[in-house]
Amino acid sequence: MNVPTEELVAVGAPVQLRDGSRIRVRQGSRSDRDLLLRGFDRLSEESRYRRFLGPTPELRDEMLRFLLDVDHHDHEAIVAVEDETGDGLGVARYVRLGDEPDVAELAITVVDDWQHRGLGTLLLEVIGARAREEGITTFSALMLATNREMLEILEHAGPMEIVDSGSGTVQVSAAIQEAGLSPALKKLLQVAARRDAAVPLAGRRTVPPARRERES
Repeated sequence: MNVPTEELVAVGAPVQLRDGSRIRVRQGSRSDRDLLLRGFDRLSEESRYRRFLGPTPELRDEMLRFLLDVDHHDHEAIVAVEDETGDGLGVARYVRLGDEPDVAELAITVVDDWQHRGLGTLLLEVIGARAREEGITTFSALMLATNREMLEILEHAGPMEIVDSGSGTVQVSAAIQEAGLSPALKKLLQVAARRDAAVPLAGRRTVPPARRERES
């Protein structure tokens, strides 16, 4: 049975990362205000700068309203929370472009003490599958040229095109794989949703990094 990714993540299925950490992956909602604020407080000054492309000492009300305004079609968010505490650990988000309905702006944020543990790549895979279900074929992201971590995560989406946007930023476009969730991860989420038990990701096959195409 081909279960949509939206159904798999709607219940907040628990997953065990490669290092043994237990998390839950679910869709974001308009009631996540406190979760976002607490997660923002856990971001270092550097992580905030990378996410918002400038000094961001606080989440202003206008930005917070935008982040909470998800409709799961044109604007989707996939949230990772700690299994025991419910604390927010990371979020992947897409927002469809009005003039290019098959393209969406992508952003992925992981709190500092959970970076480099495979969480960003996991979030990308889930948000990519959701985007495909909603008719989106390409992710676009404006980021700092020095943001190597995000570039490495995006390598898993598919072939990339990188264009220098000036002022130390680059515009990255990546085609989303048609396959959506890898069969292994889809099976893990299905089992986790049924049993409400964390399923380990150890041994999960990942997509090999694609070669970047650079454009000046």
